Amino acid sequence: MRITSIETRVVNAEMRNWVFVKVLTDEAGLHGWGEATLEWKTRAVVGAVEDLAPLIIGRDPRDIEQSVRIMRKQSFWRLGAIGMSAISGIEMALWDIMGKHFGVPVWRLLGGKVRDKVGVYTHLGLGDMRAVYETMEADPLVERAHAVVEKGYRAFKAVFIPYTHYHAPLPDVDKVARLMEALRKAVGPGIEIMVDFHGRPASVSAALAYVEALAPGRPMFIEEPLPPGDTVGLKALAAHTSVPLATGERLVERAEFVELLSAGAVSIIQPDICHCGGLSEAKKIAAHAEAIGVGVAPHNPLGPIAGAAALHFAVSTPNHIIQEEMVGAVPWYFDVVEGPIRMVDGFWQIPEAPGLGIEVDEAVCARYPFAPEVLHTQNAVMPDGTIVDW
Repeated sequence: MRITSIETRVVNAEMRNWVFVKVLTDEAGLHGWGEATLEWKTRAVVGAVEDLAPLIIGRDPRDIEQSVRIMRKQSFWRLGAIGMSAISGIEMALWDIMGKHFGVPVWRLLGGKVRDKVGVYTHLGLGDMRAVYETMEADPLVERAHAVVEKGYRAFKAVFIPYTHYHAPLPDVDKVARLMEALRKAVGPGIEIMVDFHGRPASVSAALAYVEALAPGRPMFIEEPLPPGDTVGLKALAAHTSVPLATGERLVERAEFVELLSAGAVSIIQPDICHCGGLSEAKKIAAHAEAIGVGVAPHNPLGPIAGAAALHFAVSTPNHIIQEEMVGAVPWYFDVVEGPIRMVDGFWQIPEAPGLGIEVDEAVCARYPFAPEVLHTQNAVMPDGTIVDW
């Protein structure tokens, strides 16, 4: 069996352009799908897929480890988020081919089943971009929380930390405390709440002020309390709070995760399968975390192929805690890709179809061609004009 070509399909989903990767083989009808979505870098990722494809065309798609090594090492330059996302999409597609070739779901090839169902969470607003990022008052937060719980979710994540520089103003800290108190009162102790900081605080002291304000509401974890790469700051923050800290969505090299884990800075890591090199690399990162008692809650607010890959990863990974999903990002989420995601009582069910278990409707893909993503990041400006993290 040989790879004959690698193609991309771009599907605009408002905030993101989903980048679907299709790997074709010389066996009639046998192809695989992956996803390489990277917000605000769509055309760069598509170009990276085109650049990487000649390295593995003509090779056996079942040699997944070798193909990834070729794309990483024979590219010479370190690939960064753009190149690693391209590799991730191709790698997922190779696993899809492998599962179809052997007639088994990908999770069986990743080591088999370690659980009977997968706990998931979504965002307040069920994935609607403006609801997720612009709900900063108690009443709409509570309303959206009730809507999520009514949909059957047992956990959700909210983003209500204000844009912050090196100092957390007392009125902002007090407001964060009131919002968390309102959410916890609204949903009770049986629902898990996560709060995403988006790396907005630029200092440990600013982050700690917000973490302490949230602590009485007992969040499941705090996500990205500091910008990515600040391992020293995360370790200092962890020393001053019992609230679990999580990060990792913007790390793309295994060595970055090893550094983070070795420092004892977090309780949970959040690799994104679409950015860290694909399923094999995510499994290696998770295994390192498991060895030192750290859980995995993969980042995944992306498209339906990424969701399917995350499901297979979760089924087969012992230290997986909970899976992020955003099936409400667009109302036609399940029209473009028919897949294995099926939620019952807040849990995804185990897929049994071969490969990733997906069918992509390329005609529906074509209805939503590339369009520039909404530049919501441009809102990250302080009152005095200082640009800060979104």
